[in-house]
Amino acid sequence: MIIRTVRGYDFFEVSSAMQKAIRRADTAVAGYFALELWTSGYRDYVWKRLYTISAEDCYGLITSEIEALWQGHELVNKSSKEPKGRIFVSKAVILLCECRKCRDADHLQNFIYDKLLIDADEWLEDVRLNPIPIPSYTFDVHTRRGKKMGRTKEEFFRDEYESLNPREKGLFDGLLE
Repeated sequence: MIIRTVRGYDFFEVSSAMQKAIRRADTAVAGYFALELWTSGYRDYVWKRLYTISAEDCYGLITSEIEALWQGHELVNKSSKEPKGRIFVSKAVILLCECRKCRDADHLQNFIYDKLLIDADEWLEDVRLNPIPIPSYTFDVHTRRGKKMGRTKEEFFRDEYESLNPREKGLFDGLLE
């Protein structure tokens, strides 16, 4: 049985087209298919897909933006009898299309667990035999070892400020310099 949208599209093809259009920054196509899903009564599904796309395909903190738009969508629908809030879906699609793309999160989880690409058991054994040392910058005033070493809050503020990379200018930078 093929699940159809209101315009007769195959549901799964519409979902795939939406995600692949977002990857390619094809906003018109992505928006059309996102709203096709929304209009077809698959509002929860379209939000779930947009949220997943934000993690699988996009760089940076865009996932929190998508969550905020979903919350707005939920708010306008809270006491509404008719579905509202297409604007939130549209905005989410636009943001996802415009943001930089990066598939690192998806690659990481697939490379770790896909035996064809990497032997997960061998990788884990290697990590056990060759553990990554805890970096010295870990031990500050907030850790037991750092406290025993006499680390101070002043050192923490200075060291963490200097380590920011890339660093944006902050309101209180003058206090630390």
